Amino acid sequence: MTHRHGGCLCGAIRYEIKSEPALVAVCHCQNCQKQSGGMYSTNLGVPEADYVQTGETKVFHDKGDSGRAVDRYFCANCGSPILSRAEALPGMVLIKAGTLDSLAGIVPKMELYTDRAAEWVAAVPGSQRFALGLG
Repeated sequence: MTHRHGGCLCGAIRYEIKSEPALVAVCHCQNCQKQSGGMYSTNLGVPEADYVQTGETKVFHDKGDSGRAVDRYFCANCGSPILSRAEALPGMVLIKAGTLDSLAGIVPKMELYTDRAAEWVAAVPGSQRFALGLG
């Protein structure tokens, strides 16, 4: 089992993941675009029990396209998005891949909301593509 570490830009938030991700997904939904400031967000889904964090985050209570709750946690100091908790995925946290100390071995296996992807963004080779999200 590989332990991964990561944190925010300023270092106020640090975390450890104690298991391999159950999923690695690229999300092209508009809310992930806005939160990431990019064309998509790459997320690692891990069991909440395998995520340990030091430092306090702030939370923005959001709703996904399904109308279900998505809580988006970020560093209050530097603004880095850290993770999300989605009502559609109870017991799991969705960690923003860009906050990892190392991206070695992280390969998205699925893309969500591909109907909202910028037309110039190429598909991730070998990934499953879904026009909608996980719920």
